[in-house]
Amino acid sequence: MTEIVASLADISAQYDAVFCDLWGCLHNGVAPFPAAVAALQAFRAKGGRVILLTNAPRPKASIIRQLDKMDVPRDAWDDVVTSGDAAQYAMLTGAVGHKVHFIGAAKDESFFTDFAPDLQAVAAANPPISRVAVKDAQGLVVTGLVDDLTETPDDYRSALLLAKNLNLPMLCANPDIIVHFGDKLLYCAGALAKLYEELGGTALYFGKPHPPIYDLARRRLTALGGAEDARILCIGDGIHTDVQGAIGESLDALFVTGGIAFESFGADSHNPNKDLLDAWLQETMLSPIYSIGHLR
Repeated sequence: MTEIVASLADISAQYDAVFCDLWGCLHNGVAPFPAAVAALQAFRAKGGRVILLTNAPRPKASIIRQLDKMDVPRDAWDDVVTSGDAAQYAMLTGAVGHKVHFIGAAKDESFFTDFAPDLQAVAAANPPISRVAVKDAQGLVVTGLVDDLTETPDDYRSALLLAKNLNLPMLCANPDIIVHFGDKLLYCAGALAKLYEELGGTALYFGKPHPPIYDLARRRLTALGGAEDARILCIGDGIHTDVQGAIGESLDALFVTGGIAFESFGADSHNPNKDLLDAWLQETMLSPIYSIGHLR
């Protein structure tokens, strides 16, 4: 069963690098968690590498700007890898064709224009992507809801049914179903992909827990000096994304219980009830090596 630890420092000597989730671990979409920032700074101060690994559908430059705006200090991390980066690679290489219909918010427009340096050569070597109406598309590119503050997946049912009837594959740039935004829960692209599959459509995923995002994270970690898999720790609050992904990649996981599932482990989110946690993990059939209330 999982071991509950008091801090990252208690286990950090075992690892040379961490792949750390953002939402629910380092920030809540509005402000950073000071204890989490301090934990990552301390890990780096001892020579560790920190790759921020997020299912955000936007390219890493957009996420870095968001982190800067929230005053997350740059000495808390070394590099950023997003589901958007991994999905961009797939889109550029024609995973759903080169004529696509886009579903997403205005904030995600950079998905089609802002490529990290290691993806710019991929863009140059492949046919350009054109955005078209559903009836003219070869596939769908979905980064999220157009207005996630007011909409739900049901608002897209008729549009998705049309795409399914046209046999369009969906590229899902963010496998997350929901995410915390302050004290609210918002639907993500994964919720639309789930509905699309329920309607009989085909969805392709590139973020956690799927391999492409981990392949990209390892490549970027190698550029920083690298680390053996046995010395990489994955940190996250998503049991079916962060923990399942780590297990699938044979990487150790530190599950943050005070994130998206915080109500399941007792009244004190900083100190999860061990019996409740063990029973909950048994139901999920996923067991991280370590668990912690909040990253600190």
